[in-house]
Amino acid sequence: MAGKGQQVASVWSMAHVGWPDLQSRSILASMTTENTESRAVRRPAGKRRIERIHCMTRSVHLVALVLASMVLPLRVSAQTLTLSSATIEDLNAAFDAGTLTSERLIELYLARIEAYDQQGPALNAVLWLNDDALATARALDAERSQTGPRSPLHGIPVVLKDNIDTSDMPTTAGSLLLAGSIPPDDAFIVKKLRDAGAIILAKLNMSELASGVTMSSVGGFIRNPHDTARTPSGSSGGTGAAIAAAYAQLGIGTDTGGSVRGPTTSNGLAGLKPTHGLLSRDGIVPLALSFDMAGPMARHVYDVAVMLGAMTGIDPADDATLKSEGASETDYVQFLDAGALSGARIGIARDFLGADTEVDWIIEASLEAMRNAGATVIDVRFPQWLLDVKGDWYTTIRWREFRSQIRDYLATIGPEYPKTLAQMVERSLELTSTTPEGGTPNPTRWSLLMQEEASGTLEDYEYIAMRDYGLPMLRSIVEGLMDAENLDAIVYPTSPTRPALANGAAGGAGVPSPTNIANLTGFPDLIVPAGFTSNRLPVGISFLGRPFSEPRLFGLGYAFEQLTKVRRDPGTTPPLSGEIIRR
Repeated sequence: MAGKGQQVASVWSMAHVGWPDLQSRSILASMTTENTESRAVRRPAGKRRIERIHCMTRSVHLVALVLASMVLPLRVSAQTLTLSSATIEDLNAAFDAGTLTSERLIELYLARIEAYDQQGPALNAVLWLNDDALATARALDAERSQTGPRSPLHGIPVVLKDNIDTSDMPTTAGSLLLAGSIPPDDAFIVKKLRDAGAIILAKLNMSELASGVTMSSVGGFIRNPHDTARTPSGSSGGTGAAIAAAYAQLGIGTDTGGSVRGPTTSNGLAGLKPTHGLLSRDGIVPLALSFDMAGPMARHVYDVAVMLGAMTGIDPADDATLKSEGASETDYVQFLDAGALSGARIGIARDFLGADTEVDWIIEASLEAMRNAGATVIDVRFPQWLLDVKGDWYTTIRWREFRSQIRDYLATIGPEYPKTLAQMVERSLELTSTTPEGGTPNPTRWSLLMQEEASGTLEDYEYIAMRDYGLPMLRSIVEGLMDAENLDAIVYPTSPTRPALANGAAGGAGVPSPTNIANLTGFPDLIVPAGFTSNRLPVGISFLGRPFSEPRLFGLGYAFEQLTKVRRDPGTTPPLSGEIIRR
């Protein structure tokens, strides 16, 4: 397998195959991990070389199981589960029963990365693998046997978007402009995860510098495992694809204007954009600190709740976390309530329907399920003027803050890297072709760098007016809308349309995106799978709440998930031999 500081490079691409597909019956049928692959790219300090590598796991045959459950999260018996259907609770039960070790769990996930990231569907989600992962797992297994687990995350693998600092692997934000950069320390939330016993397994591809098309100049384009002709959405597209394809139990994305929530819905996952200030932004490459939030992504609402509780806490390096004092929890699992919809008052924001008939149908079916569970559903609408201007309001803050705040991050890395946005623009203009190291120009994102550089400063009257008056007014309007109807949450399709084709073709013109409302207000947004379109593309539903209402949102989202149980595995990444969890 690829090691720490190694980039996973494409060997070949396979034609898109639908779901269910013939590929699931034949992929890698004759391959084993005993074979040596020329497919790892090592990038220490921005250098690249092809190496012959051996799989880090034991000789595990990479044979796709031809099962009726290839797209269903099947429970074979009350005590036996497939890997993708197992929650953290299930994994810990297996650890306790002695039927699973963390080392074995890491081997299972590494085998899936080996099988599907650069072969088969070639999702291209992984940039760097941590070659200490197996050794760390063995140490955590020994610790468990001697002193018990540190937390529910003890020995659980986590994958990170590549704009989140790790002291032992590169953090490039997917940009050749930062190629090879090793941060001086872990991000605050990464340290919290490691302290809880989680294993950082990989760093993931992303939309470069957390904006633009779903590709990076370091890693290229990312593919959606439900349909490789479709986008996984951005900017946390690598996290979305990796978790849907079961490369790890948990993932982290970042969200400035929808970048956790887009990939969550496009890949059929659960995920959360937390209340602004609930998690520290320290050690995350900034896009706009007024909006930036890291967020957990997983296949199950239960796992999202576990992961969030491990990352909360006041960080002296991030004043925004002071807002969470007295309002955060370390255990959100306690709020998961299968009966939470009974008596709930749910607003449906109909402003975001009408772009895709099939998405609309799934949302209407979801609302009916909520009514049948005892919820009252009320139609609500945002003021039209707000929907008309919110994009400009967002850009007024976002572009200026990136121009200013990226300097502070660049000051923390080596002297060989740009130190201002202007220098990033200058260096990007020198990268007009593919590089010997395998990099790819990203003209779309690099053109945006020029617009951000020309946008203005944090002293501009437009920025000050928007920060001091526009954003507080928007928060007041949205909270007032909830108060007027005594709502527990407002729901809407996380994306009004199904995932777009990767070639840029899209539909739904005329219907605004709902996602940046949660960023402009700083309010939390929990996404839960809602269903599939006729061409088997996932649709998610958002639960928008008041500040620090994550406990209530988890209750509602978990109740909806348990009521509907619509999540399905992607057809392009079926189970491999031996992927059974016995608890």
